Amino acid sequence: MFHKQNLLICLFLIGLSYTTAAQKSISLFNGKNLDGWHADVPGKDKNPDTAASFMVRDGKLVSMGDPRGHLITDSVYADYRLEVEYRFSGKPGNCGVLVHASTPRALYKMFPKSLEVQMQHLDAGDFWCIEEDIAVPNMEERRGIKENWGISAGKLRRIKNLTDGAEKPLGEWNSMVIECFKDKVRVWVNGILANDGYNCTASKGQIALQAEGAEVEFRKIDLKKIKKLSK
Repeated sequence: MFHKQNLLICLFLIGLSYTTAAQKSISLFNGKNLDGWHADVPGKDKNPDTAASFMVRDGKLVSMGDPRGHLITDSVYADYRLEVEYRFSGKPGNCGVLVHASTPRALYKMFPKSLEVQMQHLDAGDFWCIEEDIAVPNMEERRGIKENWGISAGKLRRIKNLTDGAEKPLGEWNSMVIECFKDKVRVWVNGILANDGYNCTASKGQIALQAEGAEVEFRKIDLKKIKKLSK
């Protein structure tokens, strides 16, 4: 009986250790280099010597804004919580985190097929549909006339966020949390629920950061597998 109890305790501890490890966050950015990522910058096709759109500076991942393009994870992810801390280090502007990214340059010969979670100053938390789609409550109010909805050029691809004023003053660090689980995508900006989508046409893919005209610093890009969405 004594040995059997010891065995059961050991099995319990192993299971607990495995569960804890499975729930542990991993950092997608190591603070030193861009290992695990690759850049897709169309402007470099004709001019390979063009300055880098993404770099590491003072332990931070920096999107320089130009030349325009994307920094994309080498790996594909599904059912996760992504925690990003970012700030506009110069003039405010545009940037975004793309989830469920797949086919490169699917839109405007620039944007990969994906769902963008907007980081543009004063619009953080918007969804932009890029050859993938998603639904939200109050769809016509937040997306516009239904007949004009779409996922390609010329269509209403923007879905406005749920709240304004969630962003910190310029120069301060913002926190963005994106949870992707099955066909749902939920977003918080600085702890405030910013968007809550369902029926997404993709449930897995790469993760991408944009270079879209403004310099943005990232000091945290952590990912954790989840088994359900947070409330």
